[in-house]
Amino acid sequence: MAFRFQMKVVKLTMASTRYPNVYTDSKGNFYYLVELGHDLLTGKRIQKKSRRDAQHNKFKSAHDAYKEVLRIKSDYQENHGYANYNMKYGSFMDKYFISSYKSDVQSSTYKSRISPFNTLKEWFGKKKLREIKALDCEQFRTYLLNNSNYSQGYSSMIYCLFRNSLDYAVRMSFLDSNPSRKTRAINKGKAHVDFWTKEEFQKVLSVIYTKDYYQHMCFVILYLYFTCGMRVSEGLALTYDDVDFKKCRLKIHKTLEMKNKHDYTLKPDTKTPNGMRIISLDQDTIKVLKDWRKDQQAHGVYNFIMSYDDTPMSRTTIPLIVKRFAKIARVKPIQAKGLRHSHVSYLINEFNADVLTVSRRLGHSSPEITLKYYAHLWPRNDETITGKMKGNIKFKPAKENKLKFTGNQNIPSTK
Repeated sequence: MAFRFQMKVVKLTMASTRYPNVYTDSKGNFYYLVELGHDLLTGKRIQKKSRRDAQHNKFKSAHDAYKEVLRIKSDYQENHGYANYNMKYGSFMDKYFISSYKSDVQSSTYKSRISPFNTLKEWFGKKKLREIKALDCEQFRTYLLNNSNYSQGYSSMIYCLFRNSLDYAVRMSFLDSNPSRKTRAINKGKAHVDFWTKEEFQKVLSVIYTKDYYQHMCFVILYLYFTCGMRVSEGLALTYDDVDFKKCRLKIHKTLEMKNKHDYTLKPDTKTPNGMRIISLDQDTIKVLKDWRKDQQAHGVYNFIMSYDDTPMSRTTIPLIVKRFAKIARVKPIQAKGLRHSHVSYLINEFNADVLTVSRRLGHSSPEITLKYYAHLWPRNDETITGKMKGNIKFKPAKENKLKFTGNQNIPSTK
């Protein structure tokens, strides 16, 4: 017996338009079908077809569909080109990320990141950006923590920069996702910053011979940092135009960037927008400034406060001053930024300053930032509270058992 099969062929109607890659179907609806070449990794042909634009709206005309074709081709060439598939991490850093990072931060911050950038390029520089896997990131993280001999804080900063660089690669469409986000960040740890108590600071001041012009300047520098709590670069940028002697105020609104004494820039901003501030000065600090200005003018100096020759003081000089006089006074040496911590301790321990006052004086964006770095300097108020709690709760003990309970736990007290 013979069987005959009948095959019904359905022909789909596809009409071309005057625009390349744009067609209409049998119902007159517009759509595009565009071939984008071949995937450079898999070799498969890449096609894209749709009846809607990027906003998921149906095409109203062939021209609308063609505009979408041009957009798709442009995006594909930009995001999935041959160069991007083979770009190495080192080239990506040099051509894209580092220049972007430099434009977003202060030059002093950028300079401090050059060495970490070199570390990243040494580790990943020859590896293709798209070939960096989560395991590679985890191995780098382990190296930083266990074998690099870096402090935990420094390791945290390097790994944070690495993760940020890959985040940038995702935003710029070099990567589809950031493999380092599958790993944990490195905790900064608790950085300990030594500071001077008021008693230690008084010992330092007492060994400075202010009748010597240079030592007089050292006295003023230490005094201002201790009593005003400025960042180092903020203090170095101060001029007498920033001091209101009548209202006893100091305007902090600029920072110093310096290559050498004759090549420097006064930037009209601070580390953060909230760093632009006006703080009050006490009468003792006003007198210190007036005496120093008189001494400076006798030596032909009229502009910078922290200066002996009317050129800015190098920031590397501040820690040298601190170290020199700490040794003479026989107190512990501290970092230059330790003077800012000393100021906070001084405000809290001597005047019981609240966190909002300290935050505004330091130029922080919020009290939360202040607490993050200085919470340990506030005294343990709970000790005062517990002293007041004694005898505060009053009651008369029960004279008879009112609980009708006969279980295993019903044991008479020996009291």
